[in-house]
Amino acid sequence: MNQGRVKVITLGAMCFALFMTNLDDTVMNVALPKIQISLGSGVSGLQWILNAYTLPAASLVLTSGTLGDIYGRKRVFLAGLVIFTIASIVCGLAPNLNILIAGRILQGIGAAALIPTSLSILTHTFPKPKEQAKAIGIWSAVSGLALVAGPLVGGLLVDSFGWQSIFFLNVPLGAIAFGISSRVVQEVINPKKQSLDLPGLVLSIIFLSSLIYALTEGNNGIWRSPLIVLLLTIAGLSFLAFLFVESRSSHPMLPLTLFRNPTFAVVNFVSILVFFTIISLLFIFSLFLQQVQGYSAGAAGIRFLPMNAAFVIASLFSGWFAARLGWRFAITTGLILASIATFLFIQINVDTEYGAILLSLVLSGFGSGLTLAPLVTVALNSAPSSKAGIASAVLNMSTRLGGVLGIAIQGTILTQWLTSDLKRSLMSWNLPSNLQERLIADALHGGAKVPSDLPTNISLLTWNQAFGNAFVSGLHAAVLVASIALFVGAILIMVFVPSTFNQSVNHSSISKKRERQRG
Repeated sequence: MNQGRVKVITLGAMCFALFMTNLDDTVMNVALPKIQISLGSGVSGLQWILNAYTLPAASLVLTSGTLGDIYGRKRVFLAGLVIFTIASIVCGLAPNLNILIAGRILQGIGAAALIPTSLSILTHTFPKPKEQAKAIGIWSAVSGLALVAGPLVGGLLVDSFGWQSIFFLNVPLGAIAFGISSRVVQEVINPKKQSLDLPGLVLSIIFLSSLIYALTEGNNGIWRSPLIVLLLTIAGLSFLAFLFVESRSSHPMLPLTLFRNPTFAVVNFVSILVFFTIISLLFIFSLFLQQVQGYSAGAAGIRFLPMNAAFVIASLFSGWFAARLGWRFAITTGLILASIATFLFIQINVDTEYGAILLSLVLSGFGSGLTLAPLVTVALNSAPSSKAGIASAVLNMSTRLGGVLGIAIQGTILTQWLTSDLKRSLMSWNLPSNLQERLIADALHGGAKVPSDLPTNISLLTWNQAFGNAFVSGLHAAVLVASIALFVGAILIMVFVPSTFNQSVNHSSISKKRERQRG
Protein backbone atom coordinates (compact mmCIF):
# COMPACT_ATOMS: atom_id res chain seq x y z
CA MET A 1 0.00 0.00 0.00
CA ASN A 2 1.50 3.35 -1.04
CA GLN A 3 2.24 6.04 1.54
CA GLY A 4 -0.42 8.46 0.32
CA ARG A 5 -3.17 5.87 0.69
CA VAL A 6 -1.93 4.93 4.15
CA LYS A 7 -2.19 8.58 5.21
CA VAL A 8 -5.74 8.94 3.90
CA ILE A 9 -6.91 5.71 5.55
CA THR A 10 -5.21 6.67 8.84
CA LEU A 11 -6.92 10.06 8.77
CA GLY A 12 -10.26 8.35 8.11
CA ALA A 13 -9.78 5.92 11.00
CA MET A 14 -8.86 8.68 13.44
CA CYS A 15 -11.84 10.78 12.37
CA PHE A 16 -14.10 7.74 12.60
CA ALA A 17 -13.10 7.14 16.21
CA LEU A 18 -13.36 10.83 17.09
CA PHE A 19 -16.84 11.04 15.59
CA MET A 20 -17.92 8.05 17.67
CA THR A 21 -16.65 9.51 20.97
CA ASN A 22 -17.90 13.05 20.32
CA LEU A 23 -21.29 11.77 19.18
CA ASP A 24 -21.75 10.29 22.65
CA ASP A 25 -21.26 13.77 24.14
CA THR A 26 -24.51 15.03 22.58
CA VAL A 27 -26.51 11.98 21.48
CA MET A 28 -27.48 11.20 25.08
CA ASN A 29 -29.41 14.41 25.72
CA VAL A 30 -32.47 13.56 23.65
CA ALA A 31 -32.57 10.02 25.08
CA LEU A 32 -32.66 11.13 28.73
CA PRO A 33 -36.47 11.44 29.16
CA LYS A 34 -37.00 7.88 27.84
CA ILE A 35 -34.20 6.58 30.09
CA GLN A 36 -35.73 8.42 33.05
CA ILE A 37 -39.07 6.67 32.58
CA SER A 38 -37.54 3.29 31.69
CA LEU A 39 -35.14 3.10 34.64
CA GLY A 40 -37.01 5.33 37.10
CA SER A 41 -34.18 7.83 37.38
CA GLY A 42 -34.30 11.18 39.13
CA VAL A 43 -32.74 14.34 37.72
CA SER A 44 -29.51 13.63 39.63
CA GLY A 45 -29.43 10.18 37.98
CA LEU A 46 -29.70 11.82 34.56
CA GLN A 47 -26.85 14.14 35.53
CA TRP A 48 -24.73 11.13 36.43
CA ILE A 49 -25.49 9.42 33.12
CA LEU A 50 -23.88 12.41 31.38
CA ASN A 51 -21.12 13.16 33.88
CA ALA A 52 -20.10 9.51 34.32
CA TYR A 53 -18.85 9.75 30.72
CA THR A 54 -17.31 13.21 30.82
CA LEU A 55 -15.66 12.97 34.25
CA PRO A 56 -13.16 10.15 33.45
CA ALA A 57 -12.60 11.65 30.00
CA ALA A 58 -11.55 14.92 31.65
CA SER A 59 -9.56 13.23 34.44
CA LEU A 60 -7.54 10.86 32.27
CA VAL A 61 -6.98 12.77 29.03
CA LEU A 62 -3.58 14.13 30.13
CA THR A 63 -2.40 10.79 31.50
CA SER A 64 -3.46 8.83 28.41
CA GLY A 65 -1.18 10.99 26.27
CA THR A 66 1.76 10.00 28.47
CA LEU A 67 0.73 6.33 28.31
CA GLY A 68 0.76 6.60 24.53
CA ASP A 69 4.30 7.92 24.61
CA ILE A 70 5.45 5.09 26.91
CA TYR A 71 3.63 2.06 25.50
CA GLY A 72 2.87 3.20 21.96
CA ARG A 73 0.14 5.50 20.67
CA LYS A 74 -1.40 2.88 18.40
CA ARG A 75 -1.55 0.37 21.26
CA VAL A 76 -3.27 2.85 23.60
CA PHE A 77 -5.61 3.96 20.79
CA LEU A 78 -6.69 0.37 20.07
CA ALA A 79 -7.13 -0.30 23.79
CA GLY A 80 -9.36 2.77 23.98
CA LEU A 81 -11.46 1.46 21.07
CA VAL A 82 -11.91 -1.92 22.73
CA ILE A 83 -12.88 -0.36 26.09
CA PHE A 84 -15.30 2.08 24.44
CA THR A 85 -16.98 -0.61 22.33
CA ILE A 86 -17.36 -3.11 25.19
CA ALA A 87 -18.66 -0.31 27.45
CA SER A 88 -21.27 0.57 24.81
CA ILE A 89 -22.56 -3.02 24.91
CA VAL A 90 -22.75 -2.81 28.72
CA CYS A 91 -24.76 0.42 28.47
CA GLY A 92 -27.12 -0.98 25.86
CA LEU A 93 -27.85 -4.07 27.96
CA ALA A 94 -28.04 -2.17 31.29
CA PRO A 95 -31.04 -3.40 33.33
CA ASN A 96 -30.81 -0.57 35.84
CA LEU A 97 -29.36 2.88 36.42
CA ASN A 98 -26.25 1.72 38.30
CA ILE A 99 -25.12 -0.60 35.48
CA LEU A 100 -25.75 2.14 32.94
CA ILE A 101 -23.63 4.62 34.91
CA ALA A 102 -20.85 2.00 35.27
CA GLY A 103 -20.91 1.48 31.51
CA ARG A 104 -20.74 5.23 30.93
CA ILE A 105 -17.66 5.45 33.18
CA LEU A 106 -15.97 2.79 31.03
CA GLN A 107 -16.96 4.72 27.90
CA GLY A 108 -15.32 7.83 29.36
CA ILE A 109 -12.10 5.89 30.05
CA GLY A 110 -12.09 4.69 26.45
CA ALA A 111 -12.72 8.21 25.14
CA ALA A 112 -9.85 9.57 27.23
CA ALA A 113 -7.52 7.11 25.50
CA LEU A 114 -8.84 7.82 22.01
CA ILE A 115 -8.82 11.62 21.77
CA PRO A 116 -5.17 12.57 22.54
CA THR A 117 -3.67 9.48 20.88
CA SER A 118 -5.62 10.02 17.66
CA LEU A 119 -4.23 13.56 17.44
CA SER A 120 -0.70 12.32 18.18
CA ILE A 121 -0.99 9.64 15.49
CA LEU A 122 -2.10 12.26 12.97
CA THR A 123 0.80 14.63 13.74
CA HIS A 124 3.22 11.73 13.18
CA THR A 125 1.46 10.51 10.02
CA PHE A 126 1.42 14.03 8.51
CA PRO A 127 4.85 15.52 9.41
CA LYS A 128 4.78 18.29 6.78
CA PRO A 129 3.27 21.51 8.20
CA LYS A 130 0.75 22.11 5.39
CA GLU A 131 -0.42 18.49 5.30
CA GLN A 132 -0.61 18.41 9.08
CA ALA A 133 -2.69 21.59 9.22
CA LYS A 134 -5.17 20.14 6.71
CA ALA A 135 -5.39 16.82 8.56
CA ILE A 136 -5.95 18.47 11.94
CA GLY A 137 -8.50 20.80 10.35
CA ILE A 138 -10.48 17.82 9.05
CA TRP A 139 -10.08 16.06 12.42
CA SER A 140 -11.45 19.16 14.19
CA ALA A 141 -14.33 19.56 11.72
CA VAL A 142 -15.52 16.07 12.62
CA SER A 143 -16.23 17.37 16.15
CA GLY A 144 -18.64 19.93 14.71
CA LEU A 145 -20.27 17.28 12.54
CA ALA A 146 -20.80 15.06 15.60
CA LEU A 147 -22.33 18.01 17.45
CA VAL A 148 -24.85 18.57 14.65
CA ALA A 149 -25.59 14.87 14.14
CA GLY A 150 -25.85 13.92 17.83
CA PRO A 151 -29.34 15.18 18.74
CA LEU A 152 -30.83 14.22 15.37
CA VAL A 153 -29.30 10.72 15.21
CA GLY A 154 -30.09 10.11 18.87
CA GLY A 155 -33.69 11.25 18.50
CA LEU A 156 -34.38 9.11 15.44
CA LEU A 157 -32.80 6.03 17.00
CA VAL A 158 -34.66 6.44 20.29
CA ASP A 159 -38.02 6.86 18.54
CA SER A 160 -37.43 3.91 16.21
CA PHE A 161 -35.51 1.35 18.28
CA GLY A 162 -35.46 2.54 21.91
CA TRP A 163 -32.79 4.33 23.93
CA GLN A 164 -30.54 1.26 23.97
CA SER A 165 -29.90 1.66 20.24
CA ILE A 166 -27.77 4.79 20.73
CA PHE A 167 -25.21 2.56 22.47
CA PHE A 168 -25.44 -0.41 20.12
CA LEU A 169 -24.65 1.98 17.23
CA ASN A 170 -21.09 2.24 18.61
CA VAL A 171 -20.46 -1.51 18.26
CA PRO A 172 -20.13 -1.66 14.44
CA LEU A 173 -18.42 1.75 14.41
CA GLY A 174 -15.86 0.59 16.96
CA ALA A 175 -15.27 -2.72 15.16
CA ILE A 176 -14.66 -0.97 11.82
CA ALA A 177 -12.29 1.58 13.39
CA PHE A 178 -10.37 -1.21 15.16
CA GLY A 179 -10.04 -3.32 12.01
CA ILE A 180 -8.74 -0.43 9.92
CA SER A 181 -6.43 0.98 12.60
CA SER A 182 -4.85 -2.35 13.55
CA ARG A 183 -3.86 -2.97 9.91
CA VAL A 184 -2.90 0.46 8.65
CA VAL A 185 -1.83 2.74 11.51
CA GLN A 186 1.89 2.71 12.32
CA GLU A 187 3.06 2.39 15.89
CA VAL A 188 4.72 5.44 17.45
CA ILE A 189 6.66 5.48 20.72
CA ASN A 190 8.26 8.63 22.08
CA PRO A 191 12.01 7.88 22.41
CA LYS A 192 12.32 10.32 25.30
CA LYS A 193 12.05 8.88 28.79
CA GLN A 194 8.52 9.35 30.10
CA SER A 195 7.05 8.86 33.57
CA LEU A 196 3.52 8.78 34.90
CA ASP A 197 2.54 11.36 37.48
CA LEU A 198 0.60 8.94 39.68
CA PRO A 199 0.22 11.27 42.70
CA GLY A 200 -1.14 14.03 40.45
CA LEU A 201 -3.50 11.60 38.71
CA VAL A 202 -4.91 10.22 41.98
CA LEU A 203 -5.36 13.69 43.51
CA SER A 204 -7.06 15.05 40.37
CA ILE A 205 -9.53 12.13 40.36
CA ILE A 206 -10.29 12.62 44.07
CA PHE A 207 -10.82 16.36 43.52
CA LEU A 208 -13.09 16.05 40.48
CA SER A 209 -15.07 13.07 41.78
CA SER A 210 -15.79 14.55 45.21
CA LEU A 211 -16.64 17.97 43.77
CA ILE A 212 -18.99 16.64 41.08
CA TYR A 213 -20.64 14.18 43.46
CA ALA A 214 -21.29 16.98 45.97
CA LEU A 215 -22.71 19.33 43.34
CA THR A 216 -24.85 16.64 41.71
CA GLU A 217 -26.25 15.08 44.87
CA GLY A 218 -26.75 18.56 46.32
CA ASN A 219 -30.30 18.28 44.96
CA ASN A 220 -31.12 16.75 48.34
CA GLY A 221 -29.93 19.79 50.30
CA ILE A 222 -26.34 20.79 49.61
CA TRP A 223 -25.79 22.86 52.74
CA ARG A 224 -27.78 20.66 55.14
CA SER A 225 -26.13 17.32 54.40
CA PRO A 226 -22.94 16.51 56.39
CA LEU A 227 -21.84 14.17 53.59
CA ILE A 228 -22.03 16.92 50.98
CA VAL A 229 -20.10 19.35 53.18
CA LEU A 230 -17.47 16.66 53.82
CA LEU A 231 -17.11 16.00 50.08
CA LEU A 232 -16.69 19.70 49.34
CA THR A 233 -14.00 19.86 52.02
CA ILE A 234 -12.22 16.85 50.51
CA ALA A 235 -12.45 18.48 47.08
CA GLY A 236 -10.85 21.69 48.37
CA LEU A 237 -8.04 19.92 50.23
CA SER A 238 -7.27 17.54 47.35
CA PHE A 239 -7.14 20.48 44.92
CA LEU A 240 -4.60 22.29 47.12
CA ALA A 241 -2.59 19.08 47.46
CA PHE A 242 -2.73 18.63 43.66
CA LEU A 243 -1.32 22.12 43.10
CA PHE A 244 1.45 21.45 45.65
CA VAL A 245 2.43 18.12 44.07
CA GLU A 246 2.34 19.46 40.50
CA SER A 247 4.48 22.48 41.39
CA ARG A 248 7.23 20.17 42.70
CA SER A 249 6.98 17.23 40.30
CA SER A 250 9.76 16.64 37.76
CA HIS A 251 7.16 15.21 35.34
CA PRO A 252 3.86 16.92 36.21
CA MET A 253 0.61 15.75 34.67
CA LEU A 254 -0.41 19.42 34.48
CA PRO A 255 2.53 21.80 33.99
CA LEU A 256 1.54 24.79 36.11
CA THR A 257 4.13 26.96 34.35
CA LEU A 258 1.70 27.21 31.43
CA PHE A 259 -0.66 29.21 33.63
CA ARG A 260 1.95 31.87 34.33
CA ASN A 261 0.86 33.30 31.01
CA PRO A 262 -2.37 35.17 31.92
CA THR A 263 -3.72 34.78 28.38
CA PHE A 264 -3.44 30.98 28.51
CA ALA A 265 -4.98 30.85 31.99
CA VAL A 266 -7.90 33.12 31.07
CA VAL A 267 -8.62 31.33 27.79
CA ASN A 268 -8.86 27.98 29.60
CA PHE A 269 -11.15 29.48 32.23
CA VAL A 270 -13.38 31.03 29.55
CA SER A 271 -13.48 27.66 27.74
CA ILE A 272 -14.85 26.16 30.95
CA LEU A 273 -17.54 28.86 31.05
CA VAL A 274 -18.51 28.34 27.39
CA PHE A 275 -18.91 24.58 27.71
CA PHE A 276 -20.60 25.06 31.09
CA THR A 277 -23.28 26.90 29.10
CA ILE A 278 -23.45 24.78 25.92
CA ILE A 279 -23.68 21.37 27.56
CA SER A 280 -26.05 22.43 30.34
CA LEU A 281 -28.46 24.13 27.91
CA LEU A 282 -28.54 21.03 25.69
CA PHE A 283 -29.37 19.00 28.79
CA ILE A 284 -32.10 21.31 30.07
CA PHE A 285 -33.72 22.07 26.71
CA SER A 286 -33.85 18.36 25.82
CA LEU A 287 -35.93 17.78 28.95
CA PHE A 288 -38.03 20.90 28.33
CA LEU A 289 -38.94 20.03 24.74
CA GLN A 290 -39.94 16.45 25.61
CA GLN A 291 -41.26 16.59 29.18
CA VAL A 292 -42.96 19.98 29.10
CA GLN A 293 -43.86 20.56 25.48
CA GLY A 294 -44.46 16.93 24.57
CA TYR A 295 -42.16 16.50 21.56
CA SER A 296 -40.82 13.06 20.71
CA ALA A 297 -37.07 12.41 20.95
CA GLY A 298 -36.70 12.66 17.16
CA ALA A 299 -38.72 15.88 16.97
CA ALA A 300 -36.65 17.38 19.78
CA GLY A 301 -33.42 16.41 18.00
CA ILE A 302 -34.59 18.10 14.80
CA ARG A 303 -35.28 21.31 16.74
CA PHE A 304 -31.64 21.47 17.82
CA LEU A 305 -30.45 21.42 14.20
CA PRO A 306 -30.65 25.21 13.56
CA MET A 307 -28.60 25.95 16.68
CA ASN A 308 -25.98 23.30 15.90
CA ALA A 309 -25.82 24.28 12.22
CA ALA A 310 -25.25 27.92 13.24
CA PHE A 311 -22.48 26.69 15.56
CA VAL A 312 -20.67 24.87 12.74
CA ILE A 313 -21.09 27.75 10.26
CA ALA A 314 -19.74 30.26 12.78
CA SER A 315 -16.81 27.94 13.56
CA LEU A 316 -15.83 27.88 9.88
CA PHE A 317 -16.28 31.65 9.59
CA SER A 318 -14.54 32.57 12.86
CA GLY A 319 -10.95 32.28 11.60
CA TRP A 320 -11.60 34.74 8.75
CA PHE A 321 -13.44 37.07 11.13
CA ALA A 322 -10.68 36.99 13.75
CA ALA A 323 -7.88 37.48 11.22
CA ARG A 324 -9.46 40.73 10.01
CA LEU A 325 -10.88 42.22 13.19
CA GLY A 326 -8.63 40.72 15.86
CA TRP A 327 -8.87 37.66 18.07
CA ARG A 328 -10.03 39.56 21.12
CA PHE A 329 -12.84 41.22 19.15
CA ALA A 330 -13.96 37.89 17.62
CA ILE A 331 -14.10 36.04 20.93
CA THR A 332 -15.74 38.94 22.80
CA THR A 333 -18.36 39.40 20.07
CA GLY A 334 -19.22 35.72 20.15
CA LEU A 335 -19.50 35.64 23.94
CA ILE A 336 -21.67 38.75 24.15
CA LEU A 337 -23.91 37.50 21.33
CA ALA A 338 -24.32 34.12 23.05
CA SER A 339 -24.89 35.82 26.42
CA ILE A 340 -27.70 38.02 25.05
CA ALA A 341 -29.31 35.10 23.20
CA THR A 342 -29.15 32.94 26.33
CA PHE A 343 -30.68 35.69 28.45
CA LEU A 344 -33.61 35.97 26.00
CA PHE A 345 -34.59 32.41 26.90
CA ILE A 346 -35.90 33.84 30.17
CA GLN A 347 -39.06 34.80 28.24
CA ILE A 348 -39.96 31.15 27.68
CA ASN A 349 -43.10 29.76 29.26
CA VAL A 350 -44.91 26.43 29.05
CA ASP A 351 -46.83 27.32 25.88
CA THR A 352 -44.08 29.18 24.02
CA GLU A 353 -44.04 28.19 20.34
CA TYR A 354 -40.80 26.84 18.89
CA GLY A 355 -40.74 29.64 16.31
CA ALA A 356 -40.58 32.22 19.10
CA ILE A 357 -37.26 30.85 20.40
CA LEU A 358 -35.75 29.84 17.06
CA LEU A 359 -33.83 33.10 16.60
CA SER A 360 -32.39 32.88 20.13
CA LEU A 361 -31.31 29.28 19.50
CA VAL A 362 -29.56 30.27 16.26
CA LEU A 363 -27.86 33.30 17.83
CA SER A 364 -26.74 31.20 20.80
CA GLY A 365 -25.20 28.59 18.51
CA PHE A 366 -23.62 31.22 16.26
CA GLY A 367 -22.10 33.10 19.18
CA SER A 368 -20.65 29.94 20.69
CA GLY A 369 -19.24 28.84 17.34
CA LEU A 370 -17.70 32.26 16.76
CA THR A 371 -15.94 31.93 20.12
CA LEU A 372 -14.52 28.42 20.27
CA ALA A 373 -12.13 28.22 17.31
CA PRO A 374 -10.40 31.54 18.17
CA LEU A 375 -10.19 30.39 21.82
CA VAL A 376 -8.31 27.26 20.71
CA THR A 377 -6.00 29.28 18.47
CA VAL A 378 -5.22 31.84 21.17
CA ALA A 379 -4.59 29.11 23.76
CA LEU A 380 -2.11 27.24 21.55
CA ASN A 381 -0.35 30.41 20.44
CA SER A 382 -0.01 31.71 24.00
CA ALA A 383 1.86 28.55 25.02
CA PRO A 384 5.48 27.78 24.06
CA SER A 385 5.70 25.83 20.79
CA SER A 386 7.56 23.05 22.62
CA LYS A 387 4.48 22.53 24.80
CA ALA A 388 1.81 22.72 22.10
CA GLY A 389 0.77 19.11 22.71
CA ILE A 390 0.23 19.47 26.44
CA ALA A 391 -1.43 22.87 25.92
CA SER A 392 -3.93 21.24 23.57
CA ALA A 393 -4.59 18.47 26.11
CA VAL A 394 -5.10 21.03 28.91
CA LEU A 395 -7.62 22.91 26.77
CA ASN A 396 -9.46 19.67 26.01
CA MET A 397 -9.57 18.93 29.74
CA SER A 398 -10.94 22.44 30.40
CA THR A 399 -13.78 22.05 27.91
CA ARG A 400 -14.79 18.70 29.39
CA LEU A 401 -14.56 20.08 32.91
CA GLY A 402 -16.89 22.89 31.83
CA GLY A 403 -19.41 20.33 30.59
CA VAL A 404 -19.21 18.34 33.83
CA LEU A 405 -19.72 21.45 35.95
CA GLY A 406 -22.55 22.64 33.71
CA ILE A 407 -24.52 19.42 34.12
CA ALA A 408 -23.82 19.22 37.87
CA ILE A 409 -24.50 22.86 38.82
CA GLN A 410 -27.26 23.69 36.34
CA GLY A 411 -28.99 20.36 36.94
CA THR A 412 -29.02 21.11 40.65
CA ILE A 413 -30.36 24.63 40.04
CA LEU A 414 -33.11 23.20 37.82
CA THR A 415 -34.07 20.60 40.42
CA GLN A 416 -34.10 23.02 43.33
CA TRP A 417 -36.31 25.56 41.55
CA LEU A 418 -38.59 22.87 40.12
CA THR A 419 -39.04 21.30 43.56
CA SER A 420 -39.66 24.63 45.29
CA ASP A 421 -42.19 25.86 42.72
CA LEU A 422 -44.02 22.54 42.54
CA LYS A 423 -44.22 22.40 46.34
CA ARG A 424 -45.94 25.80 46.38
CA SER A 425 -48.56 24.49 43.95
CA LEU A 426 -49.14 21.35 46.02
CA MET A 427 -49.48 23.39 49.22
CA SER A 428 -52.10 25.60 47.54
CA TRP A 429 -54.11 22.42 46.84
CA ASN A 430 -54.11 21.66 50.60
CA LEU A 431 -52.59 18.20 50.14
CA PRO A 432 -51.05 16.31 53.11
CA SER A 433 -47.28 16.81 53.43
CA ASN A 434 -46.48 13.11 52.92
CA LEU A 435 -48.48 13.09 49.67
CA GLN A 436 -46.71 16.27 48.57
CA GLU A 437 -43.34 14.58 49.06
CA ARG A 438 -44.42 11.50 47.06
CA LEU A 439 -45.76 13.60 44.20
CA ILE A 440 -42.57 15.68 44.05
CA ALA A 441 -40.43 12.51 44.10
CA ASP A 442 -42.56 11.06 41.27
CA ALA A 443 -42.15 14.27 39.27
CA LEU A 444 -38.36 14.24 39.68
CA HIS A 445 -38.14 10.56 38.68
CA GLY A 446 -40.81 10.49 35.99
CA GLY A 447 -40.74 13.94 34.47
CA ALA A 448 -44.15 14.84 33.06
CA LYS A 449 -45.47 11.33 33.65
CA VAL A 450 -48.67 11.43 35.71
CA PRO A 451 -48.03 10.15 39.27
CA SER A 452 -49.94 6.98 40.18
CA ASP A 453 -51.26 8.47 43.44
CA LEU A 454 -52.48 11.77 42.00
CA PRO A 455 -55.69 12.74 43.88
CA THR A 456 -58.90 12.45 41.86
CA ASN A 457 -59.80 16.09 42.53
CA ILE A 458 -56.70 17.25 40.60
CA SER A 459 -57.13 16.99 36.85
CA LEU A 460 -54.44 15.85 34.45
CA LEU A 461 -54.40 19.32 32.87
CA THR A 462 -53.89 20.97 36.27
CA TRP A 463 -51.00 18.64 37.13
CA ASN A 464 -49.26 19.12 33.76
CA GLN A 465 -49.62 22.89 34.05
CA ALA A 466 -48.14 22.87 37.57
CA PHE A 467 -45.23 20.64 36.52
CA GLY A 468 -44.59 22.71 33.39
CA ASN A 469 -44.59 26.01 35.28
CA ALA A 470 -42.26 24.56 37.94
CA PHE A 471 -39.86 23.29 35.27
CA VAL A 472 -39.88 26.64 33.48
CA SER A 473 -38.99 28.45 36.71
CA GLY A 474 -35.91 26.21 36.98
CA LEU A 475 -35.09 26.81 33.32
CA HIS A 476 -35.25 30.59 33.88
CA ALA A 477 -32.79 30.36 36.79
CA ALA A 478 -30.41 28.18 34.78
CA VAL A 479 -30.35 30.42 31.68
CA LEU A 480 -29.76 33.48 33.86
CA VAL A 481 -26.70 31.81 35.42
CA ALA A 482 -25.48 30.75 31.96
CA SER A 483 -25.93 34.25 30.55
CA ILE A 484 -23.94 35.80 33.41
CA ALA A 485 -21.17 33.21 32.96
CA LEU A 486 -20.78 34.12 29.27
CA PHE A 487 -20.79 37.84 30.02
CA VAL A 488 -18.07 37.37 32.67
CA GLY A 489 -16.06 35.47 30.06
CA ALA A 490 -16.39 38.38 27.63
CA ILE A 491 -15.03 40.82 30.22
CA LEU A 492 -12.06 38.55 30.98
CA ILE A 493 -11.22 38.24 27.27
CA MET A 494 -11.36 42.03 26.81
CA VAL A 495 -8.91 42.53 29.68
CA PHE A 496 -6.41 39.70 29.19
CA VAL A 497 -6.36 38.66 25.51
CA PRO A 498 -4.37 40.71 22.96
CA SER A 499 -6.13 41.77 19.79
CA THR A 500 -3.63 40.07 17.46
CA PHE A 501 -0.89 37.50 17.82
CA ASN A 502 1.62 39.92 16.38
CA GLN A 503 1.05 42.10 19.38
CA SER A 504 1.51 39.13 21.65
CA VAL A 505 4.68 38.11 19.86
CA ASN A 506 6.01 41.66 19.97
CA HIS A 507 5.32 41.90 23.68
CA SER A 508 7.08 38.58 24.17
CA SER A 509 10.07 39.74 22.11
CA ILE A 510 10.29 43.01 24.06
CA SER A 511 10.24 41.10 27.37
CA LYS A 512 13.02 38.79 26.15
CA LYS A 513 15.12 41.77 25.04
CA ARG A 514 14.63 43.40 28.42
CA GLU A 515 15.65 40.19 30.18
CA ARG A 516 18.82 39.98 28.06
CA GLN A 517 19.61 43.61 28.80
CA ARG A 518 19.17 43.00 32.53
CA GLY A 519 21.36 39.90 32.27
